[in-house]
Amino acid sequence: MAEENHQEETLNMKPRRKPPHFALIHGMSLGSWCWYKIKCLIEVSGFTVTCIDLKSSGIDSSSADSLTSFDQYNQPLVDFLSSFPEQEQVILVGHSAGGLSLTSAIHRFPKKICLAVFIGASMLRYGLQTDEDMKDGVPDLSEHGDVYELGFGLGPENPPTSAIIKPEFRRQLLYHMSPQQECSLAALMMRPAPILALTTAKFEEEEEDTEHVPRVYIKTLHDRVMKPEQQEAMMKRWPPNQAYELDSDHCPFFSNPFVLFGLLIKAAVSVGSI
Repeated sequence: MAEENHQEETLNMKPRRKPPHFALIHGMSLGSWCWYKIKCLIEVSGFTVTCIDLKSSGIDSSSADSLTSFDQYNQPLVDFLSSFPEQEQVILVGHSAGGLSLTSAIHRFPKKICLAVFIGASMLRYGLQTDEDMKDGVPDLSEHGDVYELGFGLGPENPPTSAIIKPEFRRQLLYHMSPQQECSLAALMMRPAPILALTTAKFEEEEEDTEHVPRVYIKTLHDRVMKPEQQEAMMKRWPPNQAYELDSDHCPFFSNPFVLFGLLIKAAVSVGSI
C-alpha cells in the first residue's frame, strides 16, 4: 500500500504541460476583431488565445499613411513574442498578409513558436524580395478594374502609402460565401492598410532553428484575393509540413469558422502541441 501511494504521489508531481497558446494575426485592412468566432471556439475548448492588432489596424490609433516600414507595422507582434515566457511556446496563425508577419516571426523567434499556420496567406521564405515573390504572394485584382481607394501620405507625386478595397467590391472579392451580417460588421471595422510598409517585408534568417518550426498551410479553395494557384505556387516553393483544404472564400473565419477551428486543432495535434 505504501508503495502504491508513493507511485501515485510521484505521478501527481509530474508537471502538466500547459495548454497551447494561440496567437491570431489578421490580414490587410482587418484587425483582431475578425477572429471573434475563432477566439470563442478556442477559449471554450480550454485553450488560451491572443488576437493582435498590428499597427494602424483594429483599435490601434496609428494612421496607415504614417507607416513606411514593415517593422513598424509588425511591431505589436514583435512586442508580444518578446514578452512571451522563455519556457513556453505559441501557435501562430496568420491570414492573408498576416503570413508575412508569421514568416518574420519564424526568422526572429523560432524557439518561441511550436507551430505556424498560414490561412490563405502569403508564405514566402524571405518575404517580398523578387518579382516571383510579388507574383505569388501579392493579390492581383486588376481584372476587376479600379478596386482600391488609395492614400498618398507622402504626397501625390510619390507611391501610395495606404489602400483599402472599395465598398462596392468587398463582398464580391473578400467574402462572397460569408453571411451578410459578417459583411456588415466588416463594413464598420475595416481600415486602410499600409501598403508601402507591407512592400518592405524582406527577411533574412536570423536564427539557425528557423527550419525547425513546423508550418501548416490551409488553402482557401474559393479565394478571389489570394487565388488558389498563388497559394499552390508558394507551397511548391517553400513546402509546408502539412497542408489542408478548406471550402471558403478569402475570409474563412466568417464563411466556415467551425471547420477552420477544427483544422487548427488538427494541425496542433499533428505536431504534438496538444
